[in-house]
Amino acid sequence: MHKELLENIGEKELIKRLAEFMPKNQSSDDCAFVTTKNKEILVNTDSLVENVHFNNNTITALEIGWKAVASNVSDLLSSGCSKVLGVNIGLVVPANTDWLWIKDLYTGINQALEHFGGLILGGDCSLGKEKVISITAIGIQGKIKLRRNSCRPKEIILTTGIHGLSKLGFMIRSKKAFNNNISLTQSLINRSIQQFCKPKLKPNFLKKLLNSRPHKRNKIIGCTDSSDGLFQALLDLSIESNCKAIIDYTKIPRHKNWPKGNQWDEYYFFGGEDYELVFSLPRKWANNLLSTDNTISEIGYFLEGEASVEFTNCNDKKFLNKNSSFSHF
Repeated sequence: MHKELLENIGEKELIKRLAEFMPKNQSSDDCAFVTTKNKEILVNTDSLVENVHFNNNTITALEIGWKAVASNVSDLLSSGCSKVLGVNIGLVVPANTDWLWIKDLYTGINQALEHFGGLILGGDCSLGKEKVISITAIGIQGKIKLRRNSCRPKEIILTTGIHGLSKLGFMIRSKKAFNNNISLTQSLINRSIQQFCKPKLKPNFLKKLLNSRPHKRNKIIGCTDSSDGLFQALLDLSIESNCKAIIDYTKIPRHKNWPKGNQWDEYYFFGGEDYELVFSLPRKWANNLLSTDNTISEIGYFLEGEASVEFTNCNDKKFLNKNSSFSHF
């Protein structure tokens, strides 16, 4: 019998097949949605695996702790979480792991929870050949639901911030050599390392949406985060909402010192782990939000059509469309 290996079918196909074991639409977003008698609960699990997501040469245990929480909270926020209740931690470590490494890890986790909200609720420990930090985060659904399948044709596509920084921060921490004609400013270096090691999120995003919505009947919008890269975020929204995304290359927000060229576009669109929000709104709502928050950028719009991402005002569309996003397999 022919074997189908994960490295051949890929992460997205794996998720698609696993979805057959779940309730309908449960795998469309990163969060699970649970309705209780009094509240709607959001549940998310994210894992960081040694030599896949981190190693001791690029990031400290303290920073891993923060990042492990941030990656989970980002998924909660991109589903419309109004309050983080807490996290459960699954910890897998080799027997020769230094206790101080684990202490720093949990210190970083608590520092992130003090910032984002919530407590350590419990967890489990196990022996393994490599370190794995698996966190399940629980939050409360806010008044506006954010879902990947809720974008609509003619809506404006927006993003909360700059992309590519985490990828660059990882490369700097990895001591990767850049081309001799590339000179990185200290401002760009510092910002990139911070985004890689201690990513900032947008905990007030839901409140800004509520304050800017034209009508209270607006209770659901299309949204995801850019944990797998900006291009993948746009593609996920497009696929789940069955719309075509039209992106104006010239409107993409970049760090003022971000270098030009195909290689730097690759870092920007496909780097991942920036945890910015990518979403769509009707024009009036988008204008209201843009007028009150200059960190949010309009980058395109959705049209009826086959699910895809198309770039305008770009010299090398083929390069952007032939690239691929991060896959765990």
